Amino acid sequence: MKRSCYCGDVREDSIGKELSVCGWVHSRRDHGGVIFIDLRDREGLMQIVFQPENKEIFSAAERLRSEYVISVKGLIRHRPEGTVNPNMPTGKTELVVSELEIVNTSPGLPFEVSDYVDTSEELRLKYRYLDMRRPSFQKNFFMRHKISNEIRSFLNEDGFIEIETPFLGKSTPEGARDFLVPARLHHGSFYALPQSPQIFKQILMVAGFDKYYQIARCFRDEDLRADRQLEFTQVDLEMSFVEESDIMGVIERMLARVFKAALNAEIKTPFEKMTYADAMLNYGSDKPDTRFEMLIQDFSAELKDCGFSVFANVLAKGGIVRGLCIPKGAGFSRSEIDGLTKFVGEYGAKGLAWMKVTETGAESNIVKYFKDEEIKTIVSKLDGKAGDLIVFLADDEKVVAQGLGALRLKMGKELGLIDKNKFNFLWIVDFPMFEWDMDEKRWSALHHPFTSPKDGETLSADNAGKVKAKAYDIVLNGVELGGGSIRIHKNEVQKQVFELLNISQDSAKEKFGFLLDALTYGAPPHGGIALGFDRLCALLSGEESIREVIAFPKTQKALDPMSNAPAEVSEKQLKELGIRIVVKQAKN
Repeated sequence: MKRSCYCGDVREDSIGKELSVCGWVHSRRDHGGVIFIDLRDREGLMQIVFQPENKEIFSAAERLRSEYVISVKGLIRHRPEGTVNPNMPTGKTELVVSELEIVNTSPGLPFEVSDYVDTSEELRLKYRYLDMRRPSFQKNFFMRHKISNEIRSFLNEDGFIEIETPFLGKSTPEGARDFLVPARLHHGSFYALPQSPQIFKQILMVAGFDKYYQIARCFRDEDLRADRQLEFTQVDLEMSFVEESDIMGVIERMLARVFKAALNAEIKTPFEKMTYADAMLNYGSDKPDTRFEMLIQDFSAELKDCGFSVFANVLAKGGIVRGLCIPKGAGFSRSEIDGLTKFVGEYGAKGLAWMKVTETGAESNIVKYFKDEEIKTIVSKLDGKAGDLIVFLADDEKVVAQGLGALRLKMGKELGLIDKNKFNFLWIVDFPMFEWDMDEKRWSALHHPFTSPKDGETLSADNAGKVKAKAYDIVLNGVELGGGSIRIHKNEVQKQVFELLNISQDSAKEKFGFLLDALTYGAPPHGGIALGFDRLCALLSGEESIREVIAFPKTQKALDPMSNAPAEVSEKQLKELGIRIVVKQAKN
């Protein structure tokens, strides 16, 4: 039998026609001597009917079980009155089977192929080929395909050219840990899988291609969580003779088109911009969720002379005091407030001060240490209302920002303050170019060492902490979708940056020599951005984890339960590569 159409495509206009369909047995029901099967393929479900009058086919249908593969032919008719299923696109029709072929059978399943069955992720990944049959899972991948197709169409129309860059490159240990690949023809030498196409796409600009893009596979050997995988995909692009606004404009137009195609959602452009400093102050994060208010406020200046010794001591040592107002939080029990204290402790905070706002002022065991004017200032600045709870952190800036930022998100979710139907895009700009590495006791690049400083910024060890970068991140609903920058295109500026990062000329030559050489041959001003494609697909599909939009992801232990990767290899393979495994003996 030749398939006439997909199961999920049958509608009322097919009534009276004889069709052939094939797929998997999704469910089976016996009703009064009639067998009903929901047949499933990638486009959806349809009901097929086996009637006892056709004894041979009916007898074969009695053997059908879940996930059997069958092909059937028959007449499409209206479902009898009272049996229409409004929840199925094909719910007004059914196929009365006149021919049946059992193409393949299936043993008992480790779990049902259903959107409503809850099973462990480990089991789902072990039998990923079954997990991927679920309609909701397949819907995610049709969404992923639609997004990638729309991105390619937009960039092609906008004058970009798609160019692939190497998977096997040189290890440049600036960032996450590289995956290394031994070179069989050059024993003792290794390729590295790309963490991103960063250097190669800059080389493409030097080569004169002007507008490049790639939906690129990238690899980072790092610990996993919901939004990270060892191998991931990014939308990577680079442009010449541009400034930040040019690149932002391309991304805004591209995302507006993608959201219209994928969700029929209208996205307002241009996107709002926020400085890094304001984001860290008011949201405690460089990827703020702006779908709800609850802004953090700084009280370091107002409380520098307060009588509360905990605050005074922190401020005297150069720390800060910031507060957050939790709506209706005055009703929290003491144990619930203790839970909040424990929560911010995970971010390094040593304690959480608090006061409840009442009609007459504020109440807590610390109110007595503050003047009436200080209390009024606190409540007014946080727009506190009777019944609210005000909480404070006093510590160094990083601890306070991270602790209150995380608490703000936690409260926003638990109190239902976040409108899940909103898409709030945001550009974060004016990033610091460098940050101080406390462990290494040296400056490090906040983004990467090829980011250009703002026009007119002077690079020196004395002002490194004040220099702003031509860098920008794009954020959606508290998720960093991607980031980019205008690159350094002059060799002398690149050398200054390497000096500040304590990268010697010899070391820079060894790691990035071919890029530095390229910059001397008339490199144009250029910049670009990379968007996390998996994150974008997850957000558009309504999924919390990118593993739900990646066909064959790894577990949090970096394992693939289906293929059992990673695995040992033979001695012969190791010998060809010039590698010997040394097992360290544990010390007694």
